[in-house]
Amino acid sequence: MIRQAALLAAAALLALAAAPADAAWTIEHVTVIDGTGAAARPDMTVVVDGERIARVVPTAIAGPAAGKVIDGRGKYLIPGMMDVHIHLAGWKGKKPDGTPIVDHAVAEAALASYIYDGFTTVVDVGNQPENSLERAGKIQSPRIFATGNLITYPGSHGDAMAIRISDFEKDKALLDKHIAEQQPDIVKLTYDEEGWGARPMITLMPEPLLHQIIQYYNEHGIRTTVHVSNERRSIEAIYAGTDTLAHPVIQGPVSDSFVKLMAAKKTPFATTLTIGENYSRLVEHPEFLDTPDYVTSFSAADREEMKTKLRETWKARPWTWWMKIMTPICEENVRKIVAAGGVAALGTDQSSGPAAHREMELLVQAGLTPAQVIKIATHNGAVFLGKADDMGSVEEGKLADLVLLTADPLKDIDNTRAIALVMKNGQPIDESALPLAGGPVKRRLAP
Repeated sequence: MIRQAALLAAAALLALAAAPADAAWTIEHVTVIDGTGAAARPDMTVVVDGERIARVVPTAIAGPAAGKVIDGRGKYLIPGMMDVHIHLAGWKGKKPDGTPIVDHAVAEAALASYIYDGFTTVVDVGNQPENSLERAGKIQSPRIFATGNLITYPGSHGDAMAIRISDFEKDKALLDKHIAEQQPDIVKLTYDEEGWGARPMITLMPEPLLHQIIQYYNEHGIRTTVHVSNERRSIEAIYAGTDTLAHPVIQGPVSDSFVKLMAAKKTPFATTLTIGENYSRLVEHPEFLDTPDYVTSFSAADREEMKTKLRETWKARPWTWWMKIMTPICEENVRKIVAAGGVAALGTDQSSGPAAHREMELLVQAGLTPAQVIKIATHNGAVFLGKADDMGSVEEGKLADLVLLTADPLKDIDNTRAIALVMKNGQPIDESALPLAGGPVKRRLAP
């Protein structure tokens, strides 16, 4: 017992010596759910120094608190969540002379809804470059990684918002221009002949061209993601060298061999369940728009339009009902791959914080545990971006993107909405200053 006490005393002295004197924030007595899938650790102290997490230690050996102190008793600390597949709202097209029309207020409100809901990172995987707002972080928003324009073959999926490449050698200058002018953080290619659901067949990018483009961007140090929707094209994209997949397989049940491939290759893929489920949900259960997170994130006028005009439009579309049938199949595909050891990262294919929380609900509905979903929404998002060494978990040296919760998310994934504090880059977010579409809100926790 004496030896144990001496060791604890020595550890406490070492911890005190290691504490940064000018630490910005200390969160004491908090339960840490670090995002890696490790077990929750109660009564921990997390010290933030500048933009990064300086220490994560048991409170019993943490020593005197440094900097500003937050009492974490009865609270839970998780990494800032990530949505790795959004299309930021705000693009309105172009004038006859080609001048882009962007509603920056709409874009900023969408970003505000993400940071308000605890999503400190988003990946905009297909947009006009004029609408990829504030990648330099000049406003309170999530950190933004962006592809800018898509890359695709003429007539292929999404070519209205794409740089069209038909011949690699002849069109290489277009790729160079994309890299130089848009400086993409990640590049999205589309590889889908469609012909599924209510969609007619369209032109497919030739597989050798897909390989050449992926290799070219990788040679420039840029990761790639590929839009796919079926197993065959997913396999071809993986062997063409893509770093990630922009969607799960939704056209039908995955084979056992594909599940094994995804587990062996560890190719991260975005989950994007809510984009398909969203159509029938609005038609059958429009009352979800009256829940607090949607009321905060959307204006009353927009919610009313969704309940009426948009609802009637979606009700009449065969696509709505095809997606309702296929979403459970897609959920099972995701569950199987995750169970086998594949890497899923949370993505919505939408543009709001509430949609990202709905994605988490659907993942639990698919049969995943809340602990698995938290990892998918945090650490795996960083893996998707190739930045797991720098972000995505509550670990020493990582960027201090953190969410403090008042209820245990391991018991109920909806408790990720029970937010007391959001921190990005080591600085608490002041919710009262966010340009939320639903109107101003009070600050949840004023340290």
